[in-house]
This record gives sequence, C-alpha cells and structure tokens, in this order.
Amino acid sequence: MSAAAFPPAGQDPASDELAVEPGGLLDVLGVAAVVLDETGRIVLWSPQAEAIFGYPAAEALGRPAARLLVEESNREQVMTLFARVMSGGGPWAGVFPVRHKDGRTIPVEFRNTRLQDDQGRLYALGLATDGATVRRVEQDLALSSRLVAHSPIGLAVLDLDLRFVLVNPALERIDGRAAGSHLGRTFRQAVASPDADALESALRHVLETGVPVLSWSVRGPVRSGAREQVWSMSLYRLETTGQRVVGVAASVMDITDQHHAGLAAARARRRLAVIADASERVGTTLDLDLTAHELADLVVPEFADIAAVDVLEDILTGPHPGGTRASGPAVFRALAVKAAYPTPAQEAADPVGEPARYAAERLVTQCARTGRPVLVEHVTDSDLSRIARAGSAAELLREAGVHSYLAVPLRARGVVLGVLDLKRARNSLPFDKDDVLLAGELAARAAVAIDNARWYRHQSQAALVLQRHLLPHGPARLNGLDVAYRYQPASAAVEVGGDWFDAIPLPDGRTALVVGDVMGSGINAAATMGQVRTAARTLSGLGLSPAAILTQLDRTIADLSEMATCVYVVYDPRRGSCRIANAGHPPPVHVPSGRAPVLLELSTGAPLGVGGVPFETEEIPFAAGDELVLYTDGLVETRDQDIDVRLAALTDLLGQSSLPLEETCDLLLGTLRGPDDHDDVALLIARAKPRSGTADGREGEAP
Repeated sequence: MSAAAFPPAGQDPASDELAVEPGGLLDVLGVAAVVLDETGRIVLWSPQAEAIFGYPAAEALGRPAARLLVEESNREQVMTLFARVMSGGGPWAGVFPVRHKDGRTIPVEFRNTRLQDDQGRLYALGLATDGATVRRVEQDLALSSRLVAHSPIGLAVLDLDLRFVLVNPALERIDGRAAGSHLGRTFRQAVASPDADALESALRHVLETGVPVLSWSVRGPVRSGAREQVWSMSLYRLETTGQRVVGVAASVMDITDQHHAGLAAARARRRLAVIADASERVGTTLDLDLTAHELADLVVPEFADIAAVDVLEDILTGPHPGGTRASGPAVFRALAVKAAYPTPAQEAADPVGEPARYAAERLVTQCARTGRPVLVEHVTDSDLSRIARAGSAAELLREAGVHSYLAVPLRARGVVLGVLDLKRARNSLPFDKDDVLLAGELAARAAVAIDNARWYRHQSQAALVLQRHLLPHGPARLNGLDVAYRYQPASAAVEVGGDWFDAIPLPDGRTALVVGDVMGSGINAAATMGQVRTAARTLSGLGLSPAAILTQLDRTIADLSEMATCVYVVYDPRRGSCRIANAGHPPPVHVPSGRAPVLLELSTGAPLGVGGVPFETEEIPFAAGDELVLYTDGLVETRDQDIDVRLAALTDLLGQSSLPLEETCDLLLGTLRGPDDHDDVALLIARAKPRSGTADGREGEAP
C-alpha cells in the first residue's frame, strides 16, 4: 500500500463526504456537552456528560443544573456566572468543583457560552471535561513540546505524503538547514544525502507496514571540504489512539565522530593484524624470491591494490653491497609483483627477475637513494611520469586509475636493499601518514628476512661451487666398468649438503666406488666432504679391505668432530665380484643381468665419526652386464612416504629399465625427486663390461 492510500484525517476513503472517526483529541479529553435554558434547567445532556458526572440523561434532563451538580456553598457564585453569560457578558472558562452522583467532588474544566435559537430563545452551552484528564493532556503536550524543542536528538515528523511538517532545532543544527528549508518538502528535496533514495524507500515502508527502523546508519549531506557525515536514524509510524495513521516520525543522531573513530580503530586493528601476520607470513624460508612474494601477498589487497618488491641489483651480486649512493640512477630487479585484481597496472610493472634502470628523478630511485619514504597522497598526471619507468607505463597506470602512491625503503643492517612500491586504484582512500608508518614497519621486518635470504643465497652458491669443484669433473677410465653419476642439489639453494661420490681406479686393475653423505648442510658440510673424499682416495691406494678403509675414515671424521654415512665398494674384474662395506648408508641395489633388482642386505654399521664400531666386508658376485646402484638418502627419503615404499619404487624403476646408464640416472632423478625436496642427492651406477680371452691365456677387458 502506498502512502497515497492513506486518506487525510476526517475523510471517508469510500466517498468525498466527511466521516466521523474515533481517536481524536476530543475523544481523549472526553468532552461533554450540556445545554441549559434561561432558567438554568438542563435541556440537553450528552453521553459524555453521563460519563463525567455519573447521571444518566433521564435523571438530569429538566432539573436545575446548579442544584444537581453544585454544592450549596458554591451555588451563588455559579448563578452569578450563569447570569453574566446569559446577559451577553461573554463566555466563561475555568475549572469548577462539581458534585458527582456518587457524592464525591471532582474538578471539571468548563467552557460556557450563550446560544440563541431562531425564535430568539437563549440557552447556555457548557462544554466540560474532567480536569485531571485536561491536566494530564496539558502535561503531555508540554513535555512533548519541550522534548522536541530542547532534545539533542534531531526530530522530524513527515505527513502521509512524506513531506516535513515538523523539524526541531537539533535537526536544524545536524542538517545545517533551517526548518523553513524542510517544511512542505520531501526528504530527497530537503536533505542532500547520498542515501536519500534509500531513506525515502524506508520511510514509505515504515508508513505502509508500521514496522519501525531502528539505529540505521546513513550518510548525511555532502559538504565541500568537510568529512563525510554519518547519522543514526530511527523511523516510526505515527498513529492516533484510534489506530489512524497520521505520518512518520524520524529521530536523527549525528554519529560522525563515533563513526570515524570506529573506522580509525578498525584501521588500527587491521594494521596490528597485518604487523602480526608479517611476523608469521614473511620470512618463513631463506628463499629470497619466496620471501619477496610473501611480502607482496601480505600487503595486497588489505593495504594496497598493487604492490612490487624491487631490490637494488648490486645487492644481488655479492654479499657485501657497496652501500647506498646519495644520487644518480638506480638499477632494480623486481622480485615480486602482486595485484588484487586484473589491471593494466600489472603490465606497467617491471617483469619479475629482469633488471630495470630508473633515472634519478624517479620516485622509486629517490626512495632508495635517500632511504626515506615517498608519499604522493593524490597522484596527478605529472606524478605518474615520475612513478613509472617510461611513458607507456605511465599511460597504463593512468588507465588503471592509480590515484595514490607510496614507496618505502627496504632497509636492513644500515643498508637500503630496495623498495616496497605500493599503489591504490579501486581502494578510494589515499595513503596517509599512518599508512607510511605501517608500511615502514612492514618493510623493516621484511627487509631483515630478505637480507637473511640474500646472505644465505650467497653462502649456498659458494657451497654449491665448492661442492661441484670437489666432486669428479669427468668419467675416469676404469678397468671393466662403465660408470654414470649425478649430483643434484636440493630445490632450496640453502640446503646444499655434503653428499659425494667417487670412482677410483686402483693399481691392480680393480676399481673403488664410493658414495657418502656428510651430515649437515652448507659450506661447512661441503668443506668436510672435500676432506673426507680426499682421505678416501688416499686410503684406497693402500690396498686395504673396504672395512679397513671405513675404519680409517671413521677416525678421520671423528677428529673433525663430524659424522657421515658411506658405502665403499671394490670391484675386482678378475674375480667377477664386488667387496662391500657399509657405514650407516642406504643399501645399494644389485641388478643382475636379466634378473630382478635386489636390495643388498648388508651389515649396516654405524655412521663414520661415531668411533669404536667395527665394519664388515661382504662379497657379492658381479658378472658381466650386472649393475650396482649407489645413492644417498636424498633419492629415497621423503617426509610423506615410508622408506620401504620409496625403496620399493626404486627397485621397480630399475627392474623396468633397460636404458643406457646415463638415461637411467635421469629416469631415477626425474621420477623419485620432487620440486620441493630439501636434500641433495649423489647417485652412481656401475655396470660390468663383458670380458674376452687374451693372447697369454688370461682374460682381458672387452674393447
């Protein structure tokens, strides 16, 4: 039902005639009508008179009103007032004590005036109501009037057409418009609120349904140069005591201060949450690129729409950057770029991993050179040319709607490593000083993690170079054996370890095959591996048994206060056998020619460096075409699978393969290794060559 469906007061909705409807003020007051003739006798008596005085019409009509209703002590005064009214002295009004039928005296409010009929006869009309009721109504009206006039809450009444009919001073102050600018107008016409349409819909809904709207936050009028106003509004339908709808009342409170204080508190809580998240989400690994991506993921979309983590190129070239120059251009390498949604601003960003040169006047360069934040709250076209590296990139930023920019330095241990570059486009709020503080805190925390990752990358690269240098650089010429080998570092560069392998030709035509793993990682493990490998090569030339060699290596490693696992094999082509000793290492796999692979069940022994544990030499046949697979634990050990399952997978692959040795190495590494494995691998596969007779009757190596 629309507002137009409610008829004005007193009009019959079914016709143009006026209708008598209960619920008006007269009904509240219970006004009685009594008519006296010239002698003071009662000639007319309304039902309301019976309600007030207690006498039915039959007992009142024809009787002198003074004797019926007035105490004898007051009759003379009443007769004097009656005579004055009847003589044309004017109406009389006041409160007079009247005797009720039950004997009690009640104060009654009277309005008396003279009437004259067409015959010239005079009558006195008395309109009366209970005095207590009048006092109560007067008090209610006075209270209502005072509340409306002096309430700090804005109050308004709108009629059935939703036009203002009452506005109190508080609403004038809140709205900034005088009452005259409201009266007779609709809400949309009178109040320039962005939510005016929604407010009028709500007013209409309240008018139609009677369901109030309580504490609804709406935006107030937009004023130039002022912060956004926010009101708390409540709407109620107004009805008479007879349930007749007469309009809608609105109460308005200005909650602008509370609203903005709440927003500020919410922003503060979000900032604290972002800082707390930074401690958990940034620097979870010592991978430089991953750390940069973690920082970008942290700030987008909570803090910025577009973020880039740019590191100065010279800090990536060595562990000791030369410091930050005070001026001049700068070369950055973007480690991470993140956008909250697809946007041309992504195309404007530098490609990840590629160096980009920025002139000295560019804002990102100024941030890096000065080590201070650069804030552009409201970006202009001229600012875009100083933010972007080139004109085409500036045009893309303009197309993306970038309107606010912030760059903060990534500083750790007194050195500026790069810049955290932040932009807002869809987020309508510009960056402010609080944002500078938050971004600076995040950048400081992230910079330490980035610097740690950078240092670890350099250390890992040094360890990897050392590791590769200490391992064999090419296949040795071996008697009766074909050999293939691989060394594969861990996926995370920081995990370079002490895995090694070796194939050592011995003076008597035999060959020593060694695979080992120094416990630990990094450059120290690589250096220890070099010492152990050198010791193993030296001991191999002494003609000792595999167990004796492991015993000597055990003492050597114990002196270094290190530990390692190792499997040592001596292949004798004349005997067609391999003698093997194991020091806590994963078991080799023997692949007899034409038969299924077998995990060798050797005496495992203790790792080298434990000391005082004997080692055993065991011998297996090793005929032409047989293969022996030696490997470190990084090939078969994972965090999510049982070792037996992995060893079974290894033997299954070897049983299915009839590939050349080099391809077999690639197959094993490609199948058993994952992109996130955190251990390095040394792998060595040896195959016995077929032998043929020689001129002196002895067997010789096949060509």
